[in-house]
Amino acid sequence: MELVARKADLVRELQFFQQIVERKNTIPILANVLIEATGNEITLLATDLEVTLRSRAEAAVSRHGAVTLPAKKLYEVVRALPDGDVNIETEKGGNGVKVSGGQFSSRMPTLPREDFPTITEPPGAAKASIKGSTLAQMIAKTQFAITGEDTRYYLNGAQFVLGPDQMTMVATDGHRLALVHADREGQHKGEDVKAILPRKALAELGRLLAESDGEVLYERGENHLFFEIGPRLLMSRMIDGQFPAYEKVVPKNNDKHIEFERDRLMNAVRRVALLSNERSRAVKFQVETGKVEVTSSSPEFGEAREPIAVDYTGPEITICFNAQYVIDFLNAVDCDIVALELKDDVSQAVMKPVGVEGYDYTYVIMPMRV
Repeated sequence: MELVARKADLVRELQFFQQIVERKNTIPILANVLIEATGNEITLLATDLEVTLRSRAEAAVSRHGAVTLPAKKLYEVVRALPDGDVNIETEKGGNGVKVSGGQFSSRMPTLPREDFPTITEPPGAAKASIKGSTLAQMIAKTQFAITGEDTRYYLNGAQFVLGPDQMTMVATDGHRLALVHADREGQHKGEDVKAILPRKALAELGRLLAESDGEVLYERGENHLFFEIGPRLLMSRMIDGQFPAYEKVVPKNNDKHIEFERDRLMNAVRRVALLSNERSRAVKFQVETGKVEVTSSSPEFGEAREPIAVDYTGPEITICFNAQYVIDFLNAVDCDIVALELKDDVSQAVMKPVGVEGYDYTYVIMPMRV
């Protein structure tokens, strides 16, 4: 194999593979990216057996072929080269690969192409078209709520529901739940398609969408999901399990409504949380007429409080939250005003953005008992 490609094109594509390959994998070939050169382009492929990415880049190919190279080291080498062309050439005998550019020349080890795992291909069924910017927003508003507990494998991802005219994404770790609905443009026939996307697949999808705001072609296979974004195809194994009935978790009768300036609440919670218990991260919201006082205390660090003026005339209530859970929500919304809806000090609270269009976002947060 022998080819010449632009450094900028290679760097742009190789960066997307860095979080997919596993540096400490027990299967050495999974640390490599497969490069196949044909015609006037190269195809790059990497997988961890759960998430797979395939992309393309233009190249002047003088000798067709395929080779696998260490994905992380190849990216570092190409990124360090001077701007211009990058030459990739396999040695006779196939024991090494020459990567060069400018005055720089290197020889990198390779592993046999035959060792690279066989990839599940899309079934070729009808593809659904999804607006990329909408999908990116849905991921950003839910992925932080995915649990890190492997024991509840069905919570290690977000449920994605593709309906005829609406999309839904929901994630929960048992202490909080992030739920977003968004309209699909136009009218689409068919039944709802449900799937649980793993945390890693969502993260990679979010990175790809950050580079492109065009249409995403979505296809579901028997055990895999396929997202085509321009020249890139992300393939992910689905999580096999039953996602909880999240509709029952969202409270319907929280009658105490308080609105905050988002930045004001964010800054107050951040400051007060500095003196909270490092393990629980607990902060209290003491709600009374005209104000909410955010407080924290811990034997190690002392106590802190900060009042926030609000338009509220209901009964007094004190409720305690994990500060990081509140901050996660505030980071995920892009609006000036957010609402907190309460029932009492022991029931689920709801946080929502106020005055936004294009999506419906609900964040359910369980109170803490301290």
